[in-house]
Amino acid sequence: MMKLDRFDLKILDILSRDGRITKSKLAEAINLSVSPCWERVKRLEKAGVIEGYTARINADVLVPRNPVWVQIELKQHNADSFARFEALVMQTPEVTECVAVGGGVDYLVKFEARTIDSYQRLMDKWLVSEVGIERYFTYIVTKTVKHAPIGIETDTNAAL
Repeated sequence: MMKLDRFDLKILDILSRDGRITKSKLAEAINLSVSPCWERVKRLEKAGVIEGYTARINADVLVPRNPVWVQIELKQHNADSFARFEALVMQTPEVTECVAVGGGVDYLVKFEARTIDSYQRLMDKWLVSEVGIERYFTYIVTKTVKHAPIGIETDTNAAL
């Protein structure tokens, strides 16, 4: 595990909120000169702590969508069943998030569907496929309460 100091944590915090900040503004914000600050950024990138930089796109402006969360339980709980399901998730563009979880269900899946009907048609295909879904529960999102990048704790005593 990589040791991070308060400067590294502050860099991560700032970049998680503004990946387009200039080198000089980032250096100023963490109270370092540009060269040492940029060396830290490059070190964090090389170590894989910073995986990349992206833009958050407001898909609603481009195409209306209906976010739907689904709890999924598989019929069988073995490596082949999990691999088959995860392969289906990876090849389904309407799935924007998927996590494996414990506690009574196997997966939480987020769909971004044009319509609820299109979501249900997709789910119907999944149910008759060889993926082996035992049961599922659909939760239609009525409003997003919070959508934010991950916050980085800048207290050097906090565990990372």
